[in-house]
Amino acid sequence: MIFLRANAQAKQSMTRWLRASEVAARTESVMTTSLRSGTGRIHFPLQAGRPRSLLTSPVDSLGTISAVSSKTLQNGSDDGNSNQEFMKLKLPRNSVTTVLQNGNCEAQRTSITKLRRVVKKLCKSKRFERALEVLMSMETRDNLRMTPAEHALRLELTIKVHGLLKAEDYFNQLPTITSKKASSLPLLHGYVKERNTEKAEAVMVKLRDLGLVVNHHLYNEMMKLYVATSQNEKVPLVIRDMKQNQIQRNVLSYNLWMNACNEVYGVGSVELVFEEMLTDKNVQVGWSTLSTLAKVYMQEGLVDKAFAALKDAEKKLSPCNRLGYFFLITLYASLKDKKGVFRVWRASKAVSGRPTCANYMCILLCLVKVGEIDEAEKVFKEWELNCRNYDTRVSNVLLGAYVRNGLLEKAESLHMRTLGRGGSPNYKTWEILMEGWVRSQHNVDGAINFLRKILLR
Repeated sequence: MIFLRANAQAKQSMTRWLRASEVAARTESVMTTSLRSGTGRIHFPLQAGRPRSLLTSPVDSLGTISAVSSKTLQNGSDDGNSNQEFMKLKLPRNSVTTVLQNGNCEAQRTSITKLRRVVKKLCKSKRFERALEVLMSMETRDNLRMTPAEHALRLELTIKVHGLLKAEDYFNQLPTITSKKASSLPLLHGYVKERNTEKAEAVMVKLRDLGLVVNHHLYNEMMKLYVATSQNEKVPLVIRDMKQNQIQRNVLSYNLWMNACNEVYGVGSVELVFEEMLTDKNVQVGWSTLSTLAKVYMQEGLVDKAFAALKDAEKKLSPCNRLGYFFLITLYASLKDKKGVFRVWRASKAVSGRPTCANYMCILLCLVKVGEIDEAEKVFKEWELNCRNYDTRVSNVLLGAYVRNGLLEKAESLHMRTLGRGGSPNYKTWEILMEGWVRSQHNVDGAINFLRKILLR
């Protein structure tokens, strides 16, 4: 929890969460000095001398509520009874409480394992209201004690179904400190999504009042909020608080810090953050950090440094996950580096599994951006041969490229082929076709006739 002693100009904008002896330095030179020295200008009013055993609480390892909940709710083996109960829950007229109590009158008919399995299946099928109803029923059963992770899941579902105000009430009524701590992350995340800085900071204050040690996930959520609300100057203050309270930073912490420093202090401060990350033995520099650094260099026109960072990022790409490949492809396309785009695209194919439609949309957009329409056509044909469902969003990328380059005959031919393959045009399809005709003919009536001709075929 951060408290900031702001000067007269900053008092109105700073809230209770941030406090320091003075406002952080606004110039790059001062930022450079404080980054090098590691001296902090803000602090959390947490007990610095708290026993380290509290730092290793199982709840501290909570990365995401959904991940912890999945493990918690996965206990037990699947059987016909629980599957039957799950199918009953899909019937809108059946009350969850009725389903769970009907049938065999034995008290232990519906075990904790079965209830958890039902909740998991309902969440997986996005039936959040029914999943919440089951959890509420679980809370009322005398022979069942909910875990902190289950309380956190119920709060998360409450946000989805009833909104943050109901979730706040539930949070305040939680029976134990550990449950409050586990539930603080989804509650804070809800405030971050709503860009509600005041309430997010109030949660941090409440955790302080409860005597809880805050982990890096909550700090990261606050930094996300400050970046999203253009309060980048507060991010370095959060980092200093983490240092003062010996809260370990992770890769996301450094990435958020680098982005914020670039907005406030410039590329020099970003390089200092990166150097500090390199010396942090608890984190490993990966493709995400290096791509962040490359993007900063690109914004400053430091092309050679950007290419060097991207080359290093390529070495860090995972052979098991395609996500990083397409981040780098996009950055290479922004640098107009065709060889880089092709090289990373070919490398991505070595990853197991089928490329998604989103992957194909990304590579098509990048090929069009670097002026390789012929290559884009080859990739599009590859997608057509392997796709299971004809996603019009993919064909729209090539359709837009044809129209922007005045290739209306190719655009019309592609559109008809899309229809023949079972693709369903969306609003973007018609927008592309209409815009192309108007731009090429400067005639709205001609555009309408063109569209009518296509629709009647």
